Order: sequence, then structure tokens, then C-alpha cells
Amino acid sequence: ALRAREDAHLAPGAQGYALMAGVVVDHAEGTQITDVDGNQFLDFIGGIAVGALGHSHPTWVEAIQKQAARAAVGSLTSEARVELFERFARHAPANGVHRLQMYSGGAEAVESALRLAKSYTGKYEFVSCWGGFHGKTMGALSLMGSTFKDKLGPMVPGSHQVPYADCYRCPVGASYPSCGIACAEVARKYVKVATAGAAAGVIVEPMQGTAGNIVPPPEFLPAMKSIADEVGALFIADEMITGLGRTGKWWGIHHTGVVPDIVTIGKAFGGGFPLSALATTDAIAVAKPWSNSSGSSSSYGGNPLAAAAGAASLRVIEDENLVENARRVGEIMLRELEPWVDRYPFVGTVRGAGMFLAIELVSDKVKKTELPRKITERIFAECVRRGLLTMSYSAHFRIQPPLTTDEATARNGLAILREVFDLVDREGWWKP
Repeated sequence: ALRAREDAHLAPGAQGYALMAGVVVDHAEGTQITDVDGNQFLDFIGGIAVGALGHSHPTWVEAIQKQAARAAVGSLTSEARVELFERFARHAPANGVHRLQMYSGGAEAVESALRLAKSYTGKYEFVSCWGGFHGKTMGALSLMGSTFKDKLGPMVPGSHQVPYADCYRCPVGASYPSCGIACAEVARKYVKVATAGAAAGVIVEPMQGTAGNIVPPPEFLPAMKSIADEVGALFIADEMITGLGRTGKWWGIHHTGVVPDIVTIGKAFGGGFPLSALATTDAIAVAKPWSNSSGSSSSYGGNPLAAAAGAASLRVIEDENLVENARRVGEIMLRELEPWVDRYPFVGTVRGAGMFLAIELVSDKVKKTELPRKITERIFAECVRRGLLTMSYSAHFRIQPPLTTDEATARNGLAILREVFDLVDREGWWKP
């Protein structure tokens, strides 16, 4: 009934999983959601990596409640923001990358990164990757490496996309490791001949989220950094999803040792509160006009309430050792998933780092043909019926539970998923 009342006013285009699930949340705690009818669901979606702390973590709730009663809005300095800055600096992505500017959404932080790169380099072109997703505002949209942007043009001039190292579906038809990271060499040549020699930035997800939790080989990110260096562009690491412990390290770039010039941060940063940021060095941050008074600000960025949420989120990640938990429990989950490649004819591959996992669902393992959407949505519905919320509605099935998920809960979720996969196999849904 509540869904019907909402649908009378809700514009089309809301997040697909929420519409398909048909769930109206009453309350949620940790990994569990309870709907208004009393049904309980294990949440392995978590707002698509936003809910890294799980739902309504008590430390986070207390921090927001206290701050809301004291001061909530405005750009004035607050104790909460000082705590947030100092905690962040202790875990900065790289030495010296500690200067923060705060925003309320991921795309807003990415747009700011583009403006900063232009300000610092005096150039205007940007290079992103196939499969990349950086937001839906116009500058970020122009760097999207998928068909999502179809019919939304014209794109911002000077926007270029190059291959990403998706080794399961190699963009250049090679095989790792004998390829010598050929995709990066294609990118290197493209940047030299297809741009106008005015690249301000190269923006890359250390591991691609929206594309299907793609984990590139360790040589790829350093190769992309070297391309940026060769053309005098800043290297921008988009850590919206991979940052703050998701991959079993504090930052996705820590798997390779690449040192970025700018890092964009979001999702887990606010623990569920809308909070994002840009981090950079002292030298880059002073570039004008980005550094002019109000030149890089946001009305919502870094207000006391958001800062309290962010500081609490970092405090929980530290105090509960969630980075290590993501690494340990993620490894357990990956080990349990790996035999599924042989067990199920519709599982093409599994992969992951920490609690950043994926299953490729296919109708043909040789051709790697994606399982049709009508089938993956049936899989999603069967999971919901059994009390599991997952991103199984896509053939690029992403698994990224809260970082607070313990081993027992993780195994429980996979047991439910295995039950659904057994049904798919038994009834032959996957067959063309």
C-alpha cells in the first residue's frame, strides 16, 4: 500500500533494485532490514557500497544525534570537522594527499577534481576508461565509459575514453600475463594521437565498480599513472567505492603503490550520510581559480552534521578494524565462491579483493555471453523471496556487503545464494 502511494508521485528512474524488491523499510540494524510487514532481509547491497558500517551503527547514530542538537548547517569550523580532517590525515591515500574539500555527492567531488586539474595544469582535456563510472553530472557523464550516456549528448569537448584492464573480457583480445598489459599500451598511443595535447587529468577507478567489480592486474594502474606523467596530466584516483577498506586495504591504490595527485572519496565516507570529498596535495590545492574564496566550496560540504557523520564513520572503521575484517571475510567468501565456476554452467568467473567481489553470469562460458536481464531479474526476485538483497539483477553480479559483516553472516548469505543458483541450474533458466 505504501509503495502504491509513493508510486503516485515518484518520478521514473529511481534505483532499479529498490523498485524491483518492492520492500518498504521499517527499520534496519547492521546487515538486517525489517520491512513494514515484519519480513527480514539480509542486506548485501547496502545502498551500493554506501552502507559500509551496516545500518544504524550505534556509534554513528549517537554522533549524528548529538551534533544535530548542537549545530547542523553552515561552513564554519566545528570540532566535528577538525576531528574528521585529523582522522583522515592519519589514513591519507598517499603521503601529502591530505588537503580536503567537502561535498555531498560523488559526482560533485569528481566535478571539483576536474576543475582543480584544469586550474593547476592550464589544460582542458580528460582521459577516462571504458567501463568507468564517475557520476551523472555533465563533466563526469562525459567521462563515462559505457552506453549510459547515449542520447544525453553532446558531451563536454576534450573527453576521451581508453581501454580498462578487464581480463575476463579483454578489450584488445589478449590474455594476461602474456599480453604485457597491451590495453595500457593502446591507451598510451591513443592519448598521444587522439587528444589535442592538452590533457589536464587521467581519471581511473583503481578497481571498477559499476562495470562489475573489475579487479585489474597490478601492472595496470602504474601504467596509467605513467601515461598521465608523460603528458603532464594529473592522475585522479576515483576511490568512491574502493576507498576506506572496501578492498581489504584502506585505499584501492594501496594494492599497487601508485601515488595519485587527486583522490575522490564518497560512499563509505559518511557512513550513510551524504558526504563526499576531494583530497589533494598542498601544492595542487593552491591552484587558482579553484582555490579562490568560494571557488571550490559547496553549500552542504563539510557542515557540522556531515562532518560528525564522517568522523564517526572513520572512528568505527579504525576502532573495529574493519579494513582487516573486509580482507579476512572477503577472502573466505571468495574461496567459497571459486568452486562455483565448475559447479554451475552459468557462472563464467568469480573475482574480488576484500569485500569487493563479483560473479559473471553467462549463458555460454566459451563466448562469455551475458545471462539475459530477464533471467538475472528472476534470480534477484528469488533471492528477495528468501530474504537476501543482492545485486544479482545484473549479469555482472557485484557482491559488496557491509564491512562489519562477520564470517557467519557472510556464509549465511552465500548459502541462500547457493540455494537460488541450485534452482537456476535445476530448472535450466540459463539455457539460451
